[in-house]
Amino acid sequence: MSDTTQSNPQDLADIGVVGLAVMGQNLVLNMDDHNIDVAVYNRTTAVTEAFMRDRAEGTRIQASDTLEGLVAQLKAPRTVLLMVQAGRAVDAVIDQLAPLLDEGDLIIDGGNSHYPDTRRREAELKERGLYFMGLGVSGGEEGARHGPSLMPGGQPEAYERVAPMLERIAAKAPNGEPCVGWLGEDGAGHFVKMVHNGIEYGDMQLIAETYDLMKHGLKMGNDAMGDVVKRWNDGPLDSYLIEITGDILHERNAEGETVLDVILDAAGQKGTGRWTAISALEQGVPLTVVEEAVAARSLSAAKDERVHAETILSGPEAGLIEGESEAVLSDLHDALYASKIVSYAQGLALLRDAAAHYEWTLNPGSAAALWRAGCIIRSRFLDDITGAFRETPNLTNLLLAPFFVKALEAAQPGWRRTVARAAEAGIPTPAMSAALSYFDGYRRGRGPANMIQAQRDYFGAHTFQRIDRPQEERFHHDWIDSGGGVTSGGYDA
Repeated sequence: MSDTTQSNPQDLADIGVVGLAVMGQNLVLNMDDHNIDVAVYNRTTAVTEAFMRDRAEGTRIQASDTLEGLVAQLKAPRTVLLMVQAGRAVDAVIDQLAPLLDEGDLIIDGGNSHYPDTRRREAELKERGLYFMGLGVSGGEEGARHGPSLMPGGQPEAYERVAPMLERIAAKAPNGEPCVGWLGEDGAGHFVKMVHNGIEYGDMQLIAETYDLMKHGLKMGNDAMGDVVKRWNDGPLDSYLIEITGDILHERNAEGETVLDVILDAAGQKGTGRWTAISALEQGVPLTVVEEAVAARSLSAAKDERVHAETILSGPEAGLIEGESEAVLSDLHDALYASKIVSYAQGLALLRDAAAHYEWTLNPGSAAALWRAGCIIRSRFLDDITGAFRETPNLTNLLLAPFFVKALEAAQPGWRRTVARAAEAGIPTPAMSAALSYFDGYRRGRGPANMIQAQRDYFGAHTFQRIDRPQEERFHHDWIDSGGGVTSGGYDA
């Protein structure tokens, strides 16, 4: 294949795209829709040829069968967007592409790269005089084609160069604002995308637990559950995931079977939720809803082990939840909503602490604003979050915003009743229960950690702090009358 174009081959493109899997193709077509001139390259030439012959027919899109040809088709300073699989493939393309570029050119990684890799690549390319941007892209195939949520991080001058293009192709929030904005230096964009995916894990698990309670606790049929979920989507739970859950519950295959009922109860994962949980543990930020969601997926994957355990371990057999069904469903709605608030509060707290740790110009409220449309976790609820942070830019925790204080106060009784009913019925609610436990722990000015301090000092002489002395002072008690005053030195774990 030689370099081809659908228009004048002498026209130089605004941006080059490397990688024509479904996300890459859809982003390219989105750009073309918005009068952005694009040149494309894919390692497998046949993929490029098929794209140009089919989906790109009649567009201004140009194509090349070499990276050298792609670079030659771009306006200077050049911008190249990589839409390749995260990991080694990104490094391999950068190694081939960077020598072809000039000082001041920009490489954008639009894949699901782990943020430490983005930080490393940005530092390496900066030494070569090249700009590098990690760009989180959310919304799946539909979002890429018609308007994704875009989460860019890197040097601000690099973002300013491409901001007009990104704003044109991004999803638009209900107030018309584009769901894209500079989030901070080096890996900030990919970190925000990682946290987005972690919150997505939490949302999905909370919905799965809600489904489990309706199906096995209230013995509801799929159509009845679907009707309830559709009704919920007209209220504060209005979101993409709630919307598609209603569709899933109603869907039937050609044989008339409810599709959901023939799907194996073992969920896969690509690792971004686990990355989020690990990052939170490393930073010492409680992210209990996401952690439980990741653990639940891992437990679901142990299908054979669970089937065997079912024959040995006893407990309530997903017993019927007693009470007026509408009242129970109302409580369940409130439990889902309250748990969702906690999950987002935890994720945004992780963003806040990451910004301080990595010295990023990253504002949690600005990140949440980019999720209002285009992405998988888009919802009406994110308008409320955006409003809370705009009202109080330095908000310590989402739970303290007046809007959410009132929302949690209203939802709390039903939330508690739901978790209690689930425990009595033997139906696991790991994420929902973890959210409630976090809420109860966060709202207490004095908890039981004094016991943990005492235990650590008893067995390891790790010292402790006192309520009547400055917190920077450390003390040791001779618990066993050893007469020794030696301590191990205090540390935070």
